[in-house]
Amino acid sequence: MNNLVPRNVFFVKGVGRHTEQLRSFEEALRDAGIAQFNLVTVSSIMPPHCEIVSQAEGLVYLRPGEIVFCVLARNATNENNRLVAASVGCALPADRNNYGYLSEHHSFGEPEKKAGDYAEDLAASMLASTLGVEFNPKTEWDEKEDLFKISGKIVKTTNCTQTSIGKDDIWTTVISAAVFVMPHHLERKPEAKKK
Repeated sequence: MNNLVPRNVFFVKGVGRHTEQLRSFEEALRDAGIAQFNLVTVSSIMPPHCEIVSQAEGLVYLRPGEIVFCVLARNATNENNRLVAASVGCALPADRNNYGYLSEHHSFGEPEKKAGDYAEDLAASMLASTLGVEFNPKTEWDEKEDLFKISGKIVKTTNCTQTSIGKDDIWTTVISAAVFVMPHHLERKPEAKKK
């Protein structure tokens, strides 16, 4: 059963445009470098001892057509000048024997920093609630971030965010994902990097 607990994770983001909504999603997946996989979305747990690696490090272990687990944020518009955002937030506990959290956030009208901060806040708030760190949920993210770090129970927060502005009659899709690399992926020889 340990083979179903991810060992690594990497973050990707992308944007796609097309007259068909599904094709714009496909283009966003291509832009992010993960269109060649059968993606299965999962909920928001960052497993204990799961290491964050670069996209290049993670991709060498995955094969086209393979079922790959991920936490995926996705948003789309076909309205001219409408700002769309998709963000995945991550919060890691100081004690890596505990699990952390990933969050998905999809919004309209939020710039990248605001959407990313919100996704980070979501992940950190979920983690804080399981660790017994008390906070006022209405407090601004910067204050909460300081409180979480001072508590010594949350060591790191981060986010991966993609934003884009829509155009008339063309679908614009944004995605952000935390892609998991499983133990059985790491047991095989990595594929040579394509040039």
